[in-house]
Amino acid sequence: MKKVIALLTVAVFILALAGCAAGNNAGQTEAETKAVETKAAQTTITEAATTASEAPAATDETKTVSSDTESSGKTLVVYFSATGTTKGVAEQIASIANADIYEITAAQPYSSDDLNWNDSGSRTTIEQNDKTVRPVIGSEQANLDGYDTIFIGYPIWWGEEPRIMDTFVESYDFTGKTMIPFCTSGGSGIGASGDNLKANAGTGNWLEGERLSSSSDIEGWIKGLNL
Repeated sequence: MKKVIALLTVAVFILALAGCAAGNNAGQTEAETKAVETKAAQTTITEAATTASEAPAATDETKTVSSDTESSGKTLVVYFSATGTTKGVAEQIASIANADIYEITAAQPYSSDDLNWNDSGSRTTIEQNDKTVRPVIGSEQANLDGYDTIFIGYPIWWGEEPRIMDTFVESYDFTGKTMIPFCTSGGSGIGASGDNLKANAGTGNWLEGERLSSSSDIEGWIKGLNL
């Protein structure tokens, strides 16, 4: 009987030792796991900080380039075309000069009868014979902000610029802008039309104008301006 009790006591003692060992192992495993997780978190934070420090920061040079790009002078082509001839030339200039384009339209469009230069009573004949006439513009107000160079085109009517062109130049401030007249015509040159526009505008640096057609060397003309 004593042997049985002794054996049972030994068995209980062995089981107790095993439980303590298991508890210690579990505690060690949990501690090791937490240590690994902590180290991983620290590594992640360190890597993130390193990545942030290596990322290129916005520099003054980058801001300057962006600012210069936004404020750099652009080119605009302004034109009036009653029959489409001047429009074609204006579109060629805009394409070659990589320019924006703005069309001047009359609030009261010109009909073929209005354009009859053989009729002394036609609308254009009456307008061109009176330098004080200022036809109303029907197109929306143009925004000239940011444009340093403006090509301004029109047909030649009765040897001069259409009076609606005088309406346009008298409506804007061209200070600091280079103005370049061009015209289309069946035979007449640009004449005094460029000077007339310059005088009526009162502002802007006006260059000598040119008569152009769809077959003109427009690219060569633009390059020769040395803008």
